[in-house]
Amino acid sequence: MQLTYGSYLRVSDLLSLQQPLSRHPDSGQPEHDEMLFIVIHQVYELWFKQQLHEGDHLARALVTADIPQACSTLKRMLTILKTMVQQIDVLETMTPVSFLSFRNFLANSSGFQSVQFREFEFLLGNKHARVLTHYPEGSPERKAVEARWSHPTLYDAFARFLARQGHAVPAELLERNVTEAPREWPEFQNTLLDVYRRHPSERQVCELLVDLDEGVQEWRYRHVKMVERTIGFKQGTGGSPGAAYLRTTLFTPLFPDLWAIRTRL
Repeated sequence: MQLTYGSYLRVSDLLSLQQPLSRHPDSGQPEHDEMLFIVIHQVYELWFKQQLHEGDHLARALVTADIPQACSTLKRMLTILKTMVQQIDVLETMTPVSFLSFRNFLANSSGFQSVQFREFEFLLGNKHARVLTHYPEGSPERKAVEARWSHPTLYDAFARFLARQGHAVPAELLERNVTEAPREWPEFQNTLLDVYRRHPSERQVCELLVDLDEGVQEWRYRHVKMVERTIGFKQGTGGSPGAAYLRTTLFTPLFPDLWAIRTRL
C-alpha cells in the first residue's frame, strides 16, 4: 500500500476520536460547543506529549553539557508554551452558558486526571505525593506517573550541567531526594551569580530556564482565569476543586534559585 499524507498521519483515526456525548433536549443532536471542548483538550494532550518528548531531550542535553542543543530545545518548548496559552483564547470563545449545556455529560472526568499533564509537572519539578493516589495502583496511568515521580527533574539536570562545566555545585543538591519540591540553595546561588557575571554561554541556559518557568506560570494564570470566566468558583468537573485550587498553583517558581539571585546581581 502506497504511503500517503492521510495514512502516514492516520488522519481517519484521528478524526474519529471526537465523540460528543451531549444531546440537545429539542434536536437530539450534540451541543454545538462540545466539539470545540473535545478538540482543544485533545490538542493539549498532543502538546503535553511533545513537551515530555522535548523535556527528556533537554535533560539529556543538559547532563551532557550540550549547550547548543539545550538552548534550541528550550526555545522550542517556549514556542509550544506560547501556542498552549493562545489555545485558551479559542476556548474562551465558548460562553459559560454554552459550557453548561454539556457540562453534566462530562460526569466524573476532569482535567485533573490528565496523566501527561502530571508527568509534565513532575518533569518540571512540581511533585506532590497525593497526585499518585489519583490513579489506581498497578494501572498504566499510575505506573507512568510513578516513573516520573522517581526520576530527576529538569533542575537536577541543570545542576549536573553546571557541575560538569566545572562550577561549584553543593553535593547536597546533586544528591538530593528528587521527589522533594523545589527549594532555594543559598550556596548554589553564589555559583549562579558567578555564572551570570562571567560565563555567557551558561548564562544563556539560565535565562532560557527562567523563560520556561515564566511561561509555565503564564499558562497557569491564563488557565485559572479561563476557569473563573467559565464557571466562577463552582466545583470543577468530576468534583475537582476548580479555580480555588488552581489559584494556589500560581507564582510558585520551578527554579527558585534563578529568581532569588535577581536582587543580588
